Amino acid sequence: MSPLRWDVLFVAFVLALPLLALGMRGDLSTADMTARLPWCLLAAWVVVGLIRWAATPPTIDKPHSRGRAQLPADRGLAEHAETEPDAAVGH
Repeated sequence: MSPLRWDVLFVAFVLALPLLALGMRGDLSTADMTARLPWCLLAAWVVVGLIRWAATPPTIDKPHSRGRAQLPADRGLAEHAETEPDAAVGH
């Protein structure tokens, strides 16, 4: 993920607003502001990366067969049904 994506830059701008406000008010010098702006970009890159990681659904392995894949529990039930007759049918 590039640190110069539009979403990273937007979040960096939002994180830099308090820093820019302190600079405009006179509490921070220009050197202090420019030294702290890259940290806003780094923090935005981390935040966007975490949000993208959390929002991505997990990948599911698709079965190679065309039909419905049998789960191990389904296979056990199918084998059990083939070997023993159904008790409810005899009554």
